[in-house]
Amino acid sequence: MLTQSPSQTVGPFFHYGLFFGGENVLVNEQTADQPILIKGRVLDGDGQPIPDAMVEIWQADAQGRFNHPADPQQAQADPHFRGFGRAETTGPGNQFVFQTVKPGAVAWDAERKQAPHINVRVFARGMLIHAYTRLYFGDERDANGTDPVLNLVEAVRQPTLIAQLEKTAGLPTYRFDIVLQGVGETVFFDP
Repeated sequence: MLTQSPSQTVGPFFHYGLFFGGENVLVNEQTADQPILIKGRVLDGDGQPIPDAMVEIWQADAQGRFNHPADPQQAQADPHFRGFGRAETTGPGNQFVFQTVKPGAVAWDAERKQAPHINVRVFARGMLIHAYTRLYFGDERDANGTDPVLNLVEAVRQPTLIAQLEKTAGLPTYRFDIVLQGVGETVFFDP
């Protein structure tokens, strides 16, 4: 009788081969719409930043289209927008940073749209399986109020999924800290 191999943690991740530079920049000079920054930290159960986590994002372009064959609107997607990025938390303040655009609303079904959001995957030491979550935008209150996924989450936990716009010079910057467990734990979803 065959049995399953024992699980192993996903981190610390193998840095060599994952980062060559620029994986966290999803835009270029020709990308449609205003670039934004997403900044945050991955925090452990004691609220301490994890210095060697990896965060991946996947999102629609500013018009709500994915440059992916599964999207029926792929032909209209912004060819100058990557849609996928990867960042590490090994830099100053153990912070991840992405330069991207705020995604447009994506269809949920024939009648409803999802609020602008970014799909997030987190890899960190001590985790047997990477975690999936979503990032919503604090300045999209009306759209967030009708989002079919966000509204499955109890109201008291929804703030763990919402990035807040910070007052900074330069590009609009959203803060999104990911708490892996404990007080203020981020809501995670099944893949």
